[in-house]
Amino acid sequence: MSVLTPRRFAASIAVCAALAALAILISPGIGTVGLGLFDAWGSLSEPESTHHAIAFGQRLPRALKALLAGTTLAICGAVFQTLFRNPLATPYTLGIAGGGSLGALIGIQLGLSASSLVVSPVTLCAFAGSAAVVGAVALLARATRGLSSNSLLLGGVTIGLLCSALMMFVMFLADEHETFLIMGWMMGSLDTVGFTETLMLLPILVIAWGALLMQAQALNQYELGDEVATTRGVRPGRLQAVCIGFVSLGTAAIVSICGPIGFVGLIVPHAARRVFGSDCRLVLAVSALLGGTFLIVCDWLSAIVPALYGYLLDRDFTARLPIGVMTAIIGGPLFLAILFRRLR
Repeated sequence: MSVLTPRRFAASIAVCAALAALAILISPGIGTVGLGLFDAWGSLSEPESTHHAIAFGQRLPRALKALLAGTTLAICGAVFQTLFRNPLATPYTLGIAGGGSLGALIGIQLGLSASSLVVSPVTLCAFAGSAAVVGAVALLARATRGLSSNSLLLGGVTIGLLCSALMMFVMFLADEHETFLIMGWMMGSLDTVGFTETLMLLPILVIAWGALLMQAQALNQYELGDEVATTRGVRPGRLQAVCIGFVSLGTAAIVSICGPIGFVGLIVPHAARRVFGSDCRLVLAVSALLGGTFLIVCDWLSAIVPALYGYLLDRDFTARLPIGVMTAIIGGPLFLAILFRRLR
């Protein structure tokens, strides 16, 4: 592990933060409607105009939602890959996405998609489903007399498969309209109007980020093995419990408002380690910033790709690709490239 100096840490964080800030600044000018960057920022002086509503009522809130989601998924993925000593671990390893999806599908099936509440009932159902899965995995691990990595992984995979089976059962009972809503939710979405829904979850996400970043030094010792970590003052059982708890909290919050968005928590930590080294103090921080930037760029492409396709075929395409589809299209080949380089 290379030595992490304060200067190197600050420079790395500054570069990644600048990329994230640049992505946010560009976002009001990118979308399915022909509104450029200069027109978007120029509409600040016209708060009642259509351009202002598009740029700062839809696109900027969407970009901030992508930033929060990407940040959370990337830092959670980096923690789980270290905690389980498994490079294929993701924030959804314990079945959180399956539980959240099942909860959302049940909410849609019950007709709870419309409400006067600030937070959608489907969002609440998704959060409850994720929390239920985390609780079930914890009880299963406790029944095996310990929070061992194997018991958690096996419990999460088993419960995730059960959730998948129940999701197919719910879809079998759904009508055409409900099936359309279900499929849209399962492909992930960053759709939002205004900042209310995202800002309501911000305190939860900030707590999760802070708690996980505080475990970075302990995770460095944990990577050396349980015995070495114990001799250096780290309690592996406590570290596992804290990391799993806050990863689950952050992931459940994101799944509840965005649905399952894959590959962010898998490839971003890998890329961060290849570029910045393996010190968890730096990996967690830059993964968070790069994860948000990566998801914002994927959201841009979800609007640009259909428009380019329509231009080539002389058709009018104004719909965005689901964000989960775009992250899979980009993330899959990137992960294969990283894997191929590691194997070589």
